[in-house]
Amino acid sequence: MKPIITLEAVSKSYKTGSQVSQVLKNINLSIDEGEFVAILGFSGSGKTTLISMLSGLLMPDEGSVNFKGQAVTGPSPDRGVIFQNYSLLPWLTVKQNVGLAVNTLFKDWSKQKREEHILKYITMVGLSHAMDRKPAELSGGMRQRVSVARALAMSPDVLLMDEPLSALDALTRANLQDEIEIIWSQEKKTVVLITNDVDEALLLADRVIPLDPGPGASLGPEFVVDIERPRDRTKMNTDKKFLGLRAKITEYLLDVGSSKKEVQAQGNLVTLPNVLPNTHADYMPKTIDDGHESKPVGEDRYVEFFKTTKVYPTPKGPLTVVEDFDLKMKKGEFISLIGHSGCGKSTVLSM
Repeated sequence: MKPIITLEAVSKSYKTGSQVSQVLKNINLSIDEGEFVAILGFSGSGKTTLISMLSGLLMPDEGSVNFKGQAVTGPSPDRGVIFQNYSLLPWLTVKQNVGLAVNTLFKDWSKQKREEHILKYITMVGLSHAMDRKPAELSGGMRQRVSVARALAMSPDVLLMDEPLSALDALTRANLQDEIEIIWSQEKKTVVLITNDVDEALLLADRVIPLDPGPGASLGPEFVVDIERPRDRTKMNTDKKFLGLRAKITEYLLDVGSSKKEVQAQGNLVTLPNVLPNTHADYMPKTIDDGHESKPVGEDRYVEFFKTTKVYPTPKGPLTVVEDFDLKMKKGEFISLIGHSGCGKSTVLSM
């Protein structure tokens, strides 16, 4: 196998005023054609910068990024990219967003062939029921699935993925992991996956390479995943090779993470409305009539959703996202809401 991608002594810095922040330093990497490589990285370590240089969206300050022996000088459909943050055209439907890429790249195909190709990848990511919706009518996870379908439909030689599945529910994530592996094995594509999930890397990759935390992040030692394919995720927790590799990689990440000072990004919290617990004397009565009987409020009903419904207006009519939602929380409880993409989790949290 000959290398399809090489990085030679690549470094990248960003300048803000008089301040210079070195993100990547002396990155050397060789990826063979048809190989599946996973890069494990800490938050803020430069993963997206690395993917951007592989795709040609950014140029290195030093060193060179090469694709098929030629220096990368800009983006190309030969290198499809799926970023962590989806980027869709808001005035186009799901089908039109995917179709825009297909119709642009495969103009010589018949209309029927392009149509079948578009529908194949929309169905693959589980959005056939929503193909006529626009991004504003989709949840965050569903929008990310559109981005995945669009990149896969471009049939690139190399698929570059920057944590593309992190916003998806567990079932959709598992299904897409399986589909990505099928595409990789059947179509012999080269795949570079950026992830912070050790198990995901081990499930999919031939090699797992940590990206050590910055400033001046560099690649750590590679771990070869010598586990027979196809890999059954239900057996991974009992497979000795899998358990051994997971332990080695996790130990390395913990060691390198504790040896360097991690940079913490300070974000601004969203200003929330003045919501008071139902124990506030001036806000709520001493009892709540739930339609059957008056019940006392207090620590056992500190937060309560009662037959809560939320409907969004859309050009095709009202869309009911949450209907008759009930939830009682005690004071001090920690509640986790679990659900598939688009089921209304973010809407409940926003309410």
